Amino acid sequence: METLVVVLMILITLSFVLKQSFGKPWTVLPITLVAALFTGMMWPFAIEQSRTQISAWLADSSLMLDVAVVLSIEIVIQMAFCIMSAEISSEGLLPKRKILLYKILRWFPGILIFPVLFSALTYSVFAFPGNGFRLMAWTLAGLVAVLIPAGAWAFRKLIPEKELRLELLFIFNALAAVFGIIATVNGRTAVEGISDVDWAAFGGVVLIAFAGALLGWIFSMLYNKIKK
Repeated sequence: METLVVVLMILITLSFVLKQSFGKPWTVLPITLVAALFTGMMWPFAIEQSRTQISAWLADSSLMLDVAVVLSIEIVIQMAFCIMSAEISSEGLLPKRKILLYKILRWFPGILIFPVLFSALTYSVFAFPGNGFRLMAWTLAGLVAVLIPAGAWAFRKLIPEKELRLELLFIFNALAAVFGIIATVNGRTAVEGISDVDWAAFGGVVLIAFAGALLGWIFSMLYNKIKK
């Protein structure tokens, strides 16, 4: 379970940094500043956590289902950005409404990066005992302030084609969706399985599907005749 969560956090981090490669420097710097300040200022809360409490959070089905909802919303937003970027690249001119929506989606960095940063800070506190908590937090904040723009620059240099970066961002979010389902559901199902089959209902569904297919075939035949 914890391994899946770590993989999910890595995907969220890669998606976040890759998303910054589509922005301008004057849009990346404020986001980086907010992330670094968040990391440095959260140390009083990070030192209050424990491995036992974190394990209890991961085992809490209700909490993980809430996380799944937030994760799903963020993934949908990031995928919508990929689709709209591809649409703008292929079609060129679009209505102002779509252009405005695209700009909003491009500015949206994602909110799940903040739990990831908090987790990294908590892990650092556990990994390096005996060091000053404030110093460790602001050291990590400095690394965040350097790694985010450096990672965005590295993505632009390694993958200069915007279309390939869009595809990679889409793949990262698709993988995050898969791992998110596995990690957050944690063996809990929304519907209890049954062993009995309602054959009347099953037959009705099959009959409706067959009737719809038949009507579609008839409509297609008539439409082709009229068209000819």
